[in-house]
Amino acid sequence: MRLQDLRQRWPFGALQLPGGLRRWVTLASVGFLLAALLAHGRQLLELQLDGQGWCWLLLGIGVSLLSLVVNGLAWGVVLQWLGHGPRWAAVVLLFLDSNLRKYLPGGIWHLAQRLRALQTASDRQPSAPVPHPCSGRQAAVAVLLEPLLAALAALALVPFGGWQGGLGLLALLPLGVLLPRWFGPLLERLERRRLREWTDQGLLQAVAPAAEAAALAPPWQGRGFPWPPLLAELGFVLLRFGGFACCVQAFDLSFSLGWGGWLAGFAIAWTAGLVVPGAPGGLGVFETVLLLRLTAVVPEAPLLAVAISYRLVTAAADLLAAAMARRDLAALRNRSYC
Repeated sequence: MRLQDLRQRWPFGALQLPGGLRRWVTLASVGFLLAALLAHGRQLLELQLDGQGWCWLLLGIGVSLLSLVVNGLAWGVVLQWLGHGPRWAAVVLLFLDSNLRKYLPGGIWHLAQRLRALQTASDRQPSAPVPHPCSGRQAAVAVLLEPLLAALAALALVPFGGWQGGLGLLALLPLGVLLPRWFGPLLERLERRRLREWTDQGLLQAVAPAAEAAALAPPWQGRGFPWPPLLAELGFVLLRFGGFACCVQAFDLSFSLGWGGWLAGFAIAWTAGLVVPGAPGGLGVFETVLLLRLTAVVPEAPLLAVAISYRLVTAAADLLAAAMARRDLAALRNRSYC
């Protein structure tokens, strides 16, 4: 008997949490952080940054800003690997401009903006990321593949923290989904689910119908293993960790744990913030996983200060990147009308 038939015969229907899983994950993460803040509030107030510490945080903003640019370039490598011929400047600017929307409720608005831009692209628009419009299926794959590869690249960094009770080896296993046997079915499943969700929510009226999308050849067919975009995403995650390392240095915590351990803990927490259905931008999820992972070897109060400062550093970088990208995109659009 198929799983779908079992679900139809199940008398109680699909079991769902009231309000959805995302809300409960958000509440649990925020509750954990509030408990940690209440428990260590006095110690946090006693922590003070000197001039060197503030310089490290400013450097963290700069490194985080650079990581966003590299992330935009990595998305361009994804588009190139799929055969879309990206316009590099427009791709990076669109990525930076849309990135700020990940903080909006729902956590999909940045993806929706990129999807619309790919579907409405034109060779007459210098601000378009690609010279020719993509079909609904092509655009969906191009948008969904980037965060998937980023998560896999982050997990590939976990073994730098050592054996970790076998976690270092287990973190490499997800890379197996990039093998042709698993890669196609995984993308097809993600594609169908996201297209259905976005269409039901009325966000993407231009998406091709399911029958038309199914008739198209898979965009990844014959492309081989996605080494170029995976390596590009790896560079992005390393720079993201660079911004986090600046926060660690700001509070003089580098002596508490080797940099391999810091990298492994960051990679696990960052991946959780990316893939776990919680608050937009991974808010709360990243901090919770980081604390749960590293409090056994790092004092909790300074670690909480590092997590909070890193959140502020990345938010500042997101704001700066979006502001600069919006200005440059406006200049590109004005050029098209001249």
